[in-house]
Amino acid sequence: MASDGPDLPAASEQAEPGTEPGGRARCLVTGATGYLGGRLVPELLDAGHTVRCLARSPGKLRDHPWAGRTDVVRGDVTDPGSVRAAMDGIDVAYYLVHALGTGRDFAATDRGAARIFAERAKAAGVRRIVYLGGLTPAGVPERELSPHLRSRAEVGRILLGSGVPTVVLRAAVVIGSGSASFEMLRYLTERLPVMVTPSWVRTSIQPIAVRDVLRLLVGCALLPAEVCRAFDIGGPDVLTYRDMMRRYAAVAGLPRRLILPVPVLTPRLSSHWIGLVTPVPRSIARPLTESLRHEVVCHERDITRYLPDPPGGPVPFDRAVELALRRIQDAQVTTRWSSASVPGAPSDPLPTDPDWAGGSLYTDRRELTVRASAASLWRVIEGIGGDNGWYSFPLAWAVRGWLDRFVGGVGLRRGRRDAARLRVGDSLDFWRVEEIEPGRLLRLRAEMRLPGLAWLELRADRDDRDRTVFRQRAVFHPQGLLGHAYWWSVSPFHALVFGGMARNIARAAEAREATGAAAETGAEEPART
Repeated sequence: MASDGPDLPAASEQAEPGTEPGGRARCLVTGATGYLGGRLVPELLDAGHTVRCLARSPGKLRDHPWAGRTDVVRGDVTDPGSVRAAMDGIDVAYYLVHALGTGRDFAATDRGAARIFAERAKAAGVRRIVYLGGLTPAGVPERELSPHLRSRAEVGRILLGSGVPTVVLRAAVVIGSGSASFEMLRYLTERLPVMVTPSWVRTSIQPIAVRDVLRLLVGCALLPAEVCRAFDIGGPDVLTYRDMMRRYAAVAGLPRRLILPVPVLTPRLSSHWIGLVTPVPRSIARPLTESLRHEVVCHERDITRYLPDPPGGPVPFDRAVELALRRIQDAQVTTRWSSASVPGAPSDPLPTDPDWAGGSLYTDRRELTVRASAASLWRVIEGIGGDNGWYSFPLAWAVRGWLDRFVGGVGLRRGRRDAARLRVGDSLDFWRVEEIEPGRLLRLRAEMRLPGLAWLELRADRDDRDRTVFRQRAVFHPQGLLGHAYWWSVSPFHALVFGGMARNIARAAEAREATGAAAETGAEEPART
C-alpha cells in the first residue's frame, strides 16, 4: 500500500447518482506528482474507482507502479483548456495543488487556478469536488492568519461556491513518511539534542496521520450529493510542537531533548534556522511555521457522521511516527514532499544537439573504459547522490549545496526517496530525474539556483570491442551574460569535479564487480545493441 498504516476499508457499495455501477466513481486527481496526490491515486484504484491524472509533466508518473492503471493527461490547473478536457466524463474532481513557495503572488495564482477549476467542474457536470485545505484557528480574523492559511481558506470558499457539491477537508500537520511537516519534525529532533526554539513550539496542534487523510479523501468520493461544506479533520492527540518533538524522540529511541523556547525567533528567522538544519527549504518552511502561530485544533468532528472512524479510531501520533519511521527504514517511502517540482525550477527537457538552435550550449564530456560489467556500473550510477555522495571532491559539492541553500535553493539535503532505485520525477539532492533507461541512462536536471539550465547525463555503454564504457556529460544552457560568466568561472574546476566523478564511479563499479555485489542484487546485463 502507498501509505503508513493498515489497509483502507473498501469503498461503499452504495452507488451515488452519476457513478459507475457498484459504487465506483470516475475520479480526476490533480497534484498526482506530489506527496498526497501520488498516494491517493493507488488508494482510489484499490477502492474500485477509475482515475485520471492531470499533470504538467506526465512523464513523471511513468515509473509509478500504478501508472498503467490510470489515464494520464497533460495540463495545468491554470490553463482553462486543459482543465476542461481533463474534466470530461469525470464524477469526482480532487483538487490537491497549491502554489506554496512560488513567490509573493502565490495567493493570486491559487485564486485564479481555483476559479478555473470550479468553473470547469460546473460546466462539465462534475458530481463532486474534494479539496484538502489547512485547518484555521477559530476566532482569529482571517487578516491575522498567515498568507498560506489565508490562501487555503480562500481556495476552499471558491470551490464551495462553485455550484458543485464540494467537501473541504481542513488538516493541520500531516504525519507520514516523506511529508514536509514530518521531515521538519524528524530532522529538528534527530539533529538537535538541545534546541533554542521559537515560541510557536508551545502552540497546540492536532496532527493527523497520512493514513487517515487518505481514508477520508477516498471516502469523500461517495458522499451524498447534499453534503457541501468544510470539515475539520485531525488525529486523537492534541499536542504542542514541543510535545511532538519529545514524543518523536521517545518513539525513535533518542535521548530526551532539551527544548528552550525564546520569543525572539520570528517565522522568518525560524524558516532560515529550519532551512539550515533540515532538508526543507525556507520557501516551504516559512509558511509552515507561520501557520503554527495560532492554535490549530479541530472544533468539530462532523465528518464522522458520514465517514465513521475505523475500528480502533484514528491513528494516534506515536503510532503514526512509528509507521513513518518503519517506512523510512524499509526504504518504502513512495512519495515525498519533494516529489512535486520545485516552484520556479527549470522544466525544459534537455535540448537535442547538434540540431538545437537555441543559442549557446556548453558541455563537459568524460568517457572511461571500466573493468566491470555494465550491471555493476549501472548499480553505481543509479545509487548516486544522497548518502552515497557524488564521487568527487565532497567539500566542493557541500559548498555548492550550502551556497544554494543560502540563496533560497533546495541544496543537497533532499537526498533520495530510495537508497538504490530511482524513477522519473524523483528528487535527488539538488537534481531531479528527467529520464531513466534502466541499465543504460540516467539524466538529471538541475534544480539549484543557476543563471541557466543544467543537466547531467550518466551512461553505462559498450564500445565496439564489447567493453563496458562509462560516459558522462554535463550540459549547461546559459541565460544572459551572467550565465556565460558562470560557466567560464567554474570550468577550470571541471577536471577536478567532473573528471574525479568519472574516475571514482568507474572505480566503484570495479570494486563492486570484485566483491560480486552486482550478482547479489540480481542485476541484469543490459541487452546488447
